[in-house]
Amino acid sequence: MDPAVTAPATPPPGSGPSRAVLSARNGVAVVFALNGLAVATWFSRVPAIRDELGLSPGRLGLLLLAMSAGAIVAMPTAGLVTQRLGAARAVALATLILSLGLTVAGLSASLFGSLAGVAVGLFAVGYGSGSCDVAMNIEGAAVERRLGWTVMPRFHAAWSLGSVAGAGLGAGAARLAVPVGAHLSVLAALVLAGTLLGARAFLAAEPGAEAGTPASRRRRLLAAWREPRTLLIGLLVLAAAFAEGSANDWLAVAFIDGYGFSEAAGAAVFGLFVVGMTLGRTLGTVALDRWGRVPVLATTIVLAIVGAGLAVLAGSGPVAVVGVALWGIGASLGFPVGMSAAADEEEHAHVRVSVVAVVGYTAFLAGPPLLGLLGDHVGTLRALVVVPLLLLPTLLLIPAVRPPATGSTGVPVRAGSSPGPQA
Repeated sequence: MDPAVTAPATPPPGSGPSRAVLSARNGVAVVFALNGLAVATWFSRVPAIRDELGLSPGRLGLLLLAMSAGAIVAMPTAGLVTQRLGAARAVALATLILSLGLTVAGLSASLFGSLAGVAVGLFAVGYGSGSCDVAMNIEGAAVERRLGWTVMPRFHAAWSLGSVAGAGLGAGAARLAVPVGAHLSVLAALVLAGTLLGARAFLAAEPGAEAGTPASRRRRLLAAWREPRTLLIGLLVLAAAFAEGSANDWLAVAFIDGYGFSEAAGAAVFGLFVVGMTLGRTLGTVALDRWGRVPVLATTIVLAIVGAGLAVLAGSGPVAVVGVALWGIGASLGFPVGMSAAADEEEHAHVRVSVVAVVGYTAFLAGPPLLGLLGDHVGTLRALVVVPLLLLPTLLLIPAVRPPATGSTGVPVRAGSSPGPQA
């Protein structure tokens, strides 16, 4: 075991999780939910910002690239930063950056009509969101191990619930013609305050968690980049992130342009997608504990392929909306299961989660400009056909998430562990 990180003892047979672990579980869920609220608040107002700035699909895609670039810059070292600062402080700092970015992007669009200002704000949103993503997933995986049963998808379900709230508020704000700057600024302040409260319940840092020199921490990070299983999980998360991120970026615009929906209806379609994500992640924990990661993930990815295909090719608004719901359910588990798999061994969780996050978030870097430029030629809706085409070969990567050594729950087993019932 790496001396820099000490794996905690799991509860002895017959004992339940401690009050501190249950409190940390609730705190992690709050942080996930508020992060989802912040990100969905931005995405729900993308059509309005497009109109404010007069952007074509291609230029909008390049603008969205700023957010992805911020995340990619943050993630290579986010795991080491989390190990150094502790998850609670890392999440607090990341959310502060995210909130400032949302405020700058919103005010730059509505008050100044500044494309450069929006891009700077989006870079900060991406940097803060990417850093927070790694830190809260590391904390979530630590809580999952101490509970002894699968809970990571429920954290991501909380993220999706936050997204549903963000999409709903965005649809309402669009319908009431609330200025983008005012909307994003108020939500940013609320997200920051709530996240600071939620992070206070995180688990205390383990003794020795910050041990080791900077050089030794960098060596562990480089070693993780040479692990085949970690890289395969990263590719799986990349495809899952592309399926999810494409919907986040383009569903509202695609249904407005492709099916003639209103701006409010387009935001509602995006909301339906995140409802499907939330449903899949809420029920997915039961399925994962009963049947395991590989068969459950294969089933959901097939659902995503079918749903995305229907959404793009149906030719009928109502049928396409059904496809969006299936797409959301199908895309729900790839990201959380990949993060859990990367963190199976706690002593390597910080660096492996960082590697998987970097590979996965490449989808957010390449996706917006790729789909935007393709949309200039074939239309935004038709450009989304890339999603099911990318997911098809992803089915071959699913065996990589199989845990190295598991009990009935799919959570790695340590001596003396005793999986408990679902909370």
